[in-house]
Amino acid sequence: MNHKNENKIFKYIIFTSFIIFLALFISQNTGYFEYKNSKKVALTNEQIKAFEKDVNEGKNVDLTKYIEINNKDYQNKISKTGLFISNTLKKSIEKIISKSFKVLEKFVGE
Repeated sequence: MNHKNENKIFKYIIFTSFIIFLALFISQNTGYFEYKNSKKVALTNEQIKAFEKDVNEGKNVDLTKYIEINNKDYQNKISKTGLFISNTLKKSIEKIISKSFKVLEKFVGE
């Protein structure tokens, strides 16, 4: 790569970072995140009121009816492979370390 291409790439990265910064800054200052969180709280308050109403009326109450569960699975083949590699490395390193300590223990114990 020549110096001009590196300079263009650097400018593009800086420009993109600046645009992302501006978007996040504006969304924070306009209260977008607070609005999203207040909607969650309002929904929770509505669920609490519905729960209390059903309890007062003597209805059979099932807690899962009032709780919104969002279990999203974000795993894909790449993340699963990375997790597998990470776990395999962890187990291997643990075995190596434990065997190393056993060898050192023999030297120190004698």
